[in-house]
Amino acid sequence: MAEIAFRNVTKRYGKVLAVDDASFTVADNEFFCFFGPPLSGKSTILRLILGLERPDSGEILIDGRLVNTVSPAARNIAMVFQNLALFPHMTAAQNVRFPLVERGAPEAQIAARLADAAAKLHIGHILHKMPAQLSGGERQRVAIARALVRDPAAYLMDDPISALDARLREETRVELKRIQREAGRTLIYVTHDQEEAMSVADRMAIMERGAIRQIGTPAEIYDHPATTYVARFLGAPEMNILPAAEAAQVIAGAQGFEGSRDIGLRPEDLRVSDWAGEGRAAVVAEVEPLGGYTVVTLDAGQTRLRALLRGQPDIRVAAQVALRCDPARVHFFGAGGEALHRNDLGGLK
Repeated sequence: MAEIAFRNVTKRYGKVLAVDDASFTVADNEFFCFFGPPLSGKSTILRLILGLERPDSGEILIDGRLVNTVSPAARNIAMVFQNLALFPHMTAAQNVRFPLVERGAPEAQIAARLADAAAKLHIGHILHKMPAQLSGGERQRVAIARALVRDPAAYLMDDPISALDARLREETRVELKRIQREAGRTLIYVTHDQEEAMSVADRMAIMERGAIRQIGTPAEIYDHPATTYVARFLGAPEMNILPAAEAAQVIAGAQGFEGSRDIGLRPEDLRVSDWAGEGRAAVVAEVEPLGGYTVVTLDAGQTRLRALLRGQPDIRVAAQVALRCDPARVHFFGAGGEALHRNDLGGLK
């Protein structure tokens, strides 16, 4: 079991700032997710924890012990790499068994853990095959199984299920969450898939260009984004961000939006109704029916918005509609993109 902490850690590759003064603590037995676009520093953080890279400055601690110069082997961390790193000359079973064989574990224990991991990840029927004979998704499951058979202080996983089809990806992430909970181990998980991050993480960190922009539970970050970057990055469709002066003109009944700051509206918080001839109408630009909900793209003056509506409402392209929102669901941002609280807004109720 392990608590993992970074204290002002920075890592550069030449002129590229891969990790920028990162500080965080992952609690023992926590499922913690790093979420961000490509090249935001997520994988570099995993390599620093594992010991494959050393920080240029700052401290990395595992259970309070400084490990900046400790070898990867001495850290007892299991890693599933994005490139999987399977041994091509070994069968799937031999790859999964390898960590235990290297440690001299008894054969009975190896066989039991192999069978358990194979059952959890549905790979029993491919254990006899070589990696070259496996699909991308099968290779990923073998790599995850190889990490699961160990008894490490923590698991690190770098986008481990991206090659699986949608159904199997959903099933596997549920299994990973269950396995982590039952094993009682810290799991640090990197992904660029927001649905995946929000469904598995106890807490998550949102990253941008090597910097951590916000840490919290998925619900906390979604409901209270710290910046416009975080607000747009988490959510599908993404949050509508528009100048407050424009919002006051296009949202019926809007009060207190005026000023130099921006406002944010989640698509699911917009209400679309027939236009009664009052105020400014919005015009429906696109309608995307998706079964249980419908995404509607709207033009309101110079502003383009997206609304997420339940079911399949009878809304047609080019129709004029009115827009409303619950004032309690409006997000306010300052000139620098930082979130503002209502008591910072000078009289807004």
